Amino acid sequence: MTHVLALDVGGTGMKAALVAADGTPLHQARRPTGREHGPDAVVAAVLDFAADLAEEARTRHGGPPAAAGVAVPGTLDERSGTAVFSANLGWRDVPLRRLLSERLGGVPVALGHDVRSGGVAEGRIGAGRGVDRFLFVALGTGIAGAIGIGGRIEAGAHGYGGEVGHVVVRPGGPPCGCGARGCLETLASASAVGRAWAAASGDPAADAAACARAVEAGDPAAAEVWRTAVDALADGLVLCQSLLDPSTVIVGGGLAGAGETLLGPLRAAVAERLTFQVPPVIVAAALGDGAACLGAGLLARDLLDRGLPADGLPGPDPSAPAPHGRDPLTPEVTA
Repeated sequence: MTHVLALDVGGTGMKAALVAADGTPLHQARRPTGREHGPDAVVAAVLDFAADLAEEARTRHGGPPAAAGVAVPGTLDERSGTAVFSANLGWRDVPLRRLLSERLGGVPVALGHDVRSGGVAEGRIGAGRGVDRFLFVALGTGIAGAIGIGGRIEAGAHGYGGEVGHVVVRPGGPPCGCGARGCLETLASASAVGRAWAAASGDPAADAAACARAVEAGDPAAAEVWRTAVDALADGLVLCQSLLDPSTVIVGGGLAGAGETLLGPLRAAVAERLTFQVPPVIVAAALGDGAACLGAGLLARDLLDRGLPADGLPGPDPSAPAPHGRDPLTPEVTA
């Protein structure tokens, strides 16, 4: 049985799976990252988790994984396999692909950005399946995106492609951790909505989900907080529409859990702002919080099925028909 190991490293926890060739999950597990113990401990936890999953594969599923994929937050050099920086995890310049491959006995390893890996999964087996050009936007602690163009997830020249959360939509607005002011994620992320609703409601424990429920209940203060976030998000998406012209915008992350409470007003706000641009179809992500782990598994499968270099990027299959035929984001062998 040819199976792969998929690992999604988050800010506080990790998700992992062993995935069969037909896409069936053989085993799934979660663990904390242990970031409170420092960056070296996080790296050790990632390597130990992968090794334990590989042992699970050997003892219960007929042999070690044939390849591995790992999705990580922050900035990374996918070509060299280096996790360059993560503010949440505290690591810098970690040669994660090499370390994982060595720990796993030399198996090929694909390293991908967590949100771009989620975009890979949404593009192949989720809400973007069959769509040639899409923008996947994850609204969580921050905001990040994945740009699906012509059969690949575009990482950009320096690995920062899709940083939608750092588009400035309110010049001079709230300070952002990146050093700028008025970035989209300071206004429209789940964290930003939670902070604004906590202040407006007087409940320091209130979060974005509580704000959505209050909006649905008709609370005018919640509606104002929500409107501020939706307006900022719409401004950011219109800018993306002008630059990228995606046919579909896929909205994921924690804030997307509000469903039509978010998507309905967002579609209307985007439509109001467009002039010459063709409106995108705006849909909810289909794969939930497992998207990045699924994407990591797909990247690992690419290393086997299509002989791609271990750079974490799903490029177009040169033997595939023109874009009006099979979408090259969808592999011949479904993972």
